[in-house]
Amino acid sequence: MRIKLEQHQQLYFTSDTHYMHKNICRGTTSWSNADDFTRDFDTLYQMNDRIVNGINSTVGQDDILFHLGDWSFNGFERIEEFRNRINCRNIHLILGNHDHHIERDREGIQRLFSSVNQYTELEVNKEYNFVLMHYPIMSWNKMNDGVVHLHGHVHLSPDRRIGKGKIMDVGVDGNGMDPISLSKVLTLMSPQPIKSGFEFDHHIKRVV
Repeated sequence: MRIKLEQHQQLYFTSDTHYMHKNICRGTTSWSNADDFTRDFDTLYQMNDRIVNGINSTVGQDDILFHLGDWSFNGFERIEEFRNRINCRNIHLILGNHDHHIERDREGIQRLFSSVNQYTELEVNKEYNFVLMHYPIMSWNKMNDGVVHLHGHVHLSPDRRIGKGKIMDVGVDGNGMDPISLSKVLTLMSPQPIKSGFEFDHHIKRVV
């Protein structure tokens, strides 16, 4: 996928919003390990409002947002409810493991998004390249050329969101519950080495 940002447009990434997911909210969860794997909100509506406000206060109507999966929970109706609360007109969705209604395009629900894909190779302004997928990949296309891999799924904390190479979890849990901008991603990834998740990967250039 190729996109060209207009002068007034910004690009953002996010993932794993889990809108209306009661078990990921500390005040409503039934999980036994709540302190380790939940978000610190007393009510589900507090969590939902924080997610929505974080998007709307960061991403403008004409900006572009890539959401890397696990959009919403608690029923089919929540998909459109969540979408209707977001001001951004241009949302591209990379499917997560909980997005089965959207994957099957139940009742044409994919109409809510600018695109819906399992995996996307993204080129921005003919200058920046990314591999986008819900799941983290250990070795990805054109990794050796410095292409950045953005993912979600694993809900990494802020101190763990950046991998050993040019790879990053853009989920809300590691990014202050807000989307992260293209410029911020580029700043964070710039000093990262070109490195595979495998110790021996022939795609990585080695000086002999």
